[in-house]
Amino acid sequence: MEILAILIPVSLLLGGIGLAAFFWAMRTKQFDDPDGDAQRILTKDWDDRPKP
Repeated sequence: MEILAILIPVSLLLGGIGLAAFFWAMRTKQFDDPDGDAQRILTKDWDDRPKP
């Protein structure tokens, strides 16, 4: 039962770090153009296949 005294604060700390990282990503506009990425994958402008 003593391990819970360590695990609960550690899990709360890790959850807070994850939440802070999410809010940082939202504030720095990391998720601004989801439609552009969806359309970009369908274009043939960038072809990764080697030339014969």
